[in-house]
Amino acid sequence: MWRWPRLAIIPKRINEKMRHNKKFNHLSRTASHRKAMLANMAVSLIMHKRITTTLAKAKALKAYVEPLITRSKTDTTTSRRVVFRYLQNKYAVTELFKEISTKVADRPGGYTRIIKLGTRQGDAADICFIELVDYDENMAKTPKAAKKTRRSRRSKAAEAAAPEAQATEAPVAEEAKAEAPAEETPKAE
Repeated sequence: MWRWPRLAIIPKRINEKMRHNKKFNHLSRTASHRKAMLANMAVSLIMHKRITTTLAKAKALKAYVEPLITRSKTDTTTSRRVVFRYLQNKYAVTELFKEISTKVADRPGGYTRIIKLGTRQGDAADICFIELVDYDENMAKTPKAAKKTRRSRRSKAAEAAAPEAQATEAPVAEEAKAEAPAEETPKAE
């Protein structure tokens, strides 16, 4: 019995699967390096309230630190142990549970803010601030002032010339009014 030779059949790759649930950014690091880096960055963010880093690292840090801040709202031994397992810094854990958790107690998530700063000179990487929202004094104290919009289409040069023209026309008009009554009085005689 004759069959097609096996070389003629091109099999589909066995390990070729769909990318379901593979959105995690590995940041070009091994798992242990990435874990240590995010833990160190989280400690720096908790202690200093604002750090400067690249945009990709800031987004990864945001996903790393926000569940820890949520867990710090309930001050139990279990939640402290869980957070310490991630941070490995007892001073940062104390800061998180004593000060930060009281400030964010009524906030339902969204504890960090990313502000883009531009690109880095050396490699053109996107640089940004990542900060704790409730600790930004500049944003909290100064409300946004209402911006006044100009409705006219005149240029600034025309606006500057307009008051000067009105100022020169006003004395000329006053002189003309002063001369007009002087001429009328001799005619009345």
